[in-house]
Amino acid sequence: MGECLHFSVSEKVRAHIYVYGRVQGVFYRQTAKEVADKLGLGGWIRNLRDGRVEALVEGPREAVMRMIEWAKQGPPLARVVKVEVFWEDYRGEFVGFEITD
Repeated sequence: MGECLHFSVSEKVRAHIYVYGRVQGVFYRQTAKEVADKLGLGGWIRNLRDGRVEALVEGPREAVMRMIEWAKQGPPLARVVKVEVFWEDYRGEFVGFEITD
């Protein structure tokens, strides 16, 4: 019999996300916070001076993947052109998700 590889559904991961496009002034951060709260994720999101939005998200792999998928679309007024994701070691340092500056 072949060897089965399993990964835990509850495996915790950390993703550093950069979102490009029309993502400031369109309620991107506020909506992202609502989505992250519903998914039970920790971390933060902020606007960058160059017009991008940056987020750091931690939680169960499936929830983080759902957040990344949402980030590619954003709220109705956003026009996302690119999303970069950098995977980092999970640290578990956040309680809740906040909007920072």
